[in-house]
Amino acid sequence: MPQQSQPSHAPRSTRSARALAAVTLLLGTVLAGLVTVPVAPANAASTYLCTGYAGCTKAGYSHAGYQAASKQMYWRMYSGHNCTNYVAYRLVSSGMPNVRPWTGGGNAENWGKAMSSITDAVPMVGAVAWWNKNTGGAGSSGHVAYVEQVVSPTEIVVSEDSWRGDFHWRRVTKSGGSWPSGFIHFNDKVVVNDAPPAVVGTPVVGRPVSAEPGAWQPTASFRYQWLAGGKALAGATAATFTPTPGLKGKRLAVQVTAERKGYAAASATSPVAPAVAPGVLEQTAAPALTGTPEVDQALTLAQPSFTPAAEKLKVEWLADGTPIAGAAGWKLVLGQEQIGAVVSARVTARAAGYQKVVVETEPTARVIAGTIEVRRAPVVKGVSRTGRTLTAVAGDHTPADAQVEHTWLRDGTPVGSGATYDLTPQDVGRVITLRVDLTAPHYRSASTTVRVPGRVATTSAVSVRTNGRKGRAVVVVDVAAPGVAAPSGPVKVKVGKRIVEAKVVAGRARVVVRGLKAGRQPVVVVYRGTAIIRSSRANATVTVR
Repeated sequence: MPQQSQPSHAPRSTRSARALAAVTLLLGTVLAGLVTVPVAPANAASTYLCTGYAGCTKAGYSHAGYQAASKQMYWRMYSGHNCTNYVAYRLVSSGMPNVRPWTGGGNAENWGKAMSSITDAVPMVGAVAWWNKNTGGAGSSGHVAYVEQVVSPTEIVVSEDSWRGDFHWRRVTKSGGSWPSGFIHFNDKVVVNDAPPAVVGTPVVGRPVSAEPGAWQPTASFRYQWLAGGKALAGATAATFTPTPGLKGKRLAVQVTAERKGYAAASATSPVAPAVAPGVLEQTAAPALTGTPEVDQALTLAQPSFTPAAEKLKVEWLADGTPIAGAAGWKLVLGQEQIGAVVSARVTARAAGYQKVVVETEPTARVIAGTIEVRRAPVVKGVSRTGRTLTAVAGDHTPADAQVEHTWLRDGTPVGSGATYDLTPQDVGRVITLRVDLTAPHYRSASTTVRVPGRVATTSAVSVRTNGRKGRAVVVVDVAAPGVAAPSGPVKVKVGKRIVEAKVVAGRARVVVRGLKAGRQPVVVVYRGTAIIRSSRANATVTVR
């Protein structure tokens, strides 16, 4: 027959509860259904949460199957209502063998002494709360209970059974005077990892990855420690982590430590992630060229910017996409060899741990040699009158082989091209100018404007009709001028020796010359013209009666 333990006496609080229950039964049927859970008085060492297998089950507190298993002996303890058998059952149920871990007596008072190497003052879920004999309300054989919850370092909840007593759940506080003598850590409850942690995201320098803590039982809070090559990274203890340049090529993992009050903490490490890839420099300002694409002029390159900042920037200048030898600064003075080419700049940005980035500016217009120089302006020869031809006489310019284009303008509107221009009636009274445009490959074009002096004039033609009267003559003068619909202007009419001044209006003048002698008289008409109509004359005769 296996060795049995001596009886384990219930603590005083248990005896008080039995007494209270007895009084309740004596009160009769009036109170029989009202009191189901004995409650210790205010000054008691602990507070009972439930009593009995059925009562505790109804109140939501488990006996972990001990009601059905209580007839069996565990760790050679007395079966039935017995604090040591109940706790031994809970420990065997948690995975320990049904073999007493020490030699010697099984009374509760011996537990903490025999297992002093694993006994301390720290309460943990799954530990054994141990009372030495005659301490904390325990009897002469001591007492043990199973720690169900650690509310704080000074407050616990235990489940327990008692020799010749009943099953209870009880809240125990350190200030109440019923605090255990110690806690035996046979097989404390620990936080269990059901699914390993993981690194979420692709590790790239400069980009954060996050930790997936995995699945744990029971629920817990987490602490994180990031690892590189299996070694802890100083300060990397957040749920997210941004790889630094020095970690390029290394493989990351995250160690998660799960903690829950009253449970032994547990740690698990994720599988290693792929090697940290080089980061990507993000461009925040593009390079740009300023300046005139002309020989002997300077182009300036505005520096691009990146996030994070580039540690090194290399500049190359290109003509038609080909690097210009020796051109590597932020400015480039254009030379003869760039004439006709488009110029651009290329910047290569580098930073440790990051991929290099190459950016290029938009190309310039084609580089020109300069502006065509007009040394002597062209001139216009010819008379500015209808029916005449104006001729452009070339000036002198550099380069001499520049292409010359002539444009004739009437009051600023182009009306012809070529080196000559025939004046027409439509030009009368208008200002004629000549624009000479010079173009040459790789040169900025030049333009010169020559104004023909004055306004275009026209010729006039005079016709005369006469009518002789007694002592007088009537002379009708008609004036026509190409380009002028109704000419006007002064006219002089001479009949014999008599002269009369008159005005042409709308192309006609009627002049009466008086005091004439009878007979045939010569008539001379002179149209004096205007600023744009040239003068003319006509002769006639008249017979005066």
